[in-house]
Amino acid sequence: MSQTLIKTADEILRLRASGQRLAGVLQTVMASVAPGTTTKDIDMLAERLIREVGGIPIFKGYGSDFGRPFPASICTSVNEEVVHGIPHAKKIIQAGDLVKLDIGMRFEGMVTDMARTVKVGAVSKEKERLATVTEESLRRGIAELRPGVRISVYSRAVQEYVEANGFSVVRDLVGHGVGHELHEDPQVPNYVSRGMDDFVLQAGMALALEPMVNAGAFGVKIAKDTWTFVTADGSLSAHFEDTVVITERGADVVTKV
Repeated sequence: MSQTLIKTADEILRLRASGQRLAGVLQTVMASVAPGTTTKDIDMLAERLIREVGGIPIFKGYGSDFGRPFPASICTSVNEEVVHGIPHAKKIIQAGDLVKLDIGMRFEGMVTDMARTVKVGAVSKEKERLATVTEESLRRGIAELRPGVRISVYSRAVQEYVEANGFSVVRDLVGHGVGHELHEDPQVPNYVSRGMDDFVLQAGMALALEPMVNAGAFGVKIAKDTWTFVTADGSLSAHFEDTVVITERGADVVTKV
C-alpha cells in the first residue's frame, strides 16, 4: 500500500472538517426533496450550499479528461437508477420515489464523498425495506473496520447481510480511496470474490464506502446519457455512502449526518 495514501494528522483534521460540512449540506438537500421538486432544483441547491460553506463541488466537470464531464454538483438517481443520475429540469420527483443523492466536495484541499437514499413520502414496503437493509449493511461493514483487518471482512459483512435479506449487491461498482482526489486507490468492493485485492487496513487510510443494493439481480447497465447506471432488470436500487478514516480505535465516519 502506497504511503501517499496514508493521510497525515493535519490531512485527517481537514477531512473531518470537509466531511462535517458536506454532511450538513446533504442534510439540507435531503429535506428539500419532495413531490414536485425537480432534480435540477436539487442540484442548484446543493451547489449553492457547497459554495456557501467554502467548498468546491468535486463532481462538477468530473470526467473532463475522458471527454464527457459530469454536468452537475450532485448525482440524483431515482428508483431503478443506481448511481450517477444527471439532474434535469424536466425530471420531477413523485410521491413514493426512492431518490439517491450522491455528493462530494473539496474543502481545504481534502475531498469527502457521501450518499443517502431518500424515501419521498409514503413508499412501498419493498422500497422501505430495501433502503433500510442497504443502510444497515453499510453500518455493519463499517463496524468491522480497524487496523490489521483485511478489507474482505468489510465486504463479507455487507454482502452476507444484503443477501440474507433477499437483495443483491452490485458488482460492477465499488467503493474507493478518497482524500486528495475523489477516486484514489484502493478499490473497496461490497462483496467477496476470488482474486480480489484483500489488502490490510492501516491507520490513516481514508475510504469512501458505498453499498449499492438491488431488489432484483445484481446486474447494471449504462443509460443513453453515458453516465447513469440503471438496474439491468428494471428492479429498484438503493445506495448509501460515507467517508471514513481508519484510526487505532476503528473507523471514524467523517460524513456522519
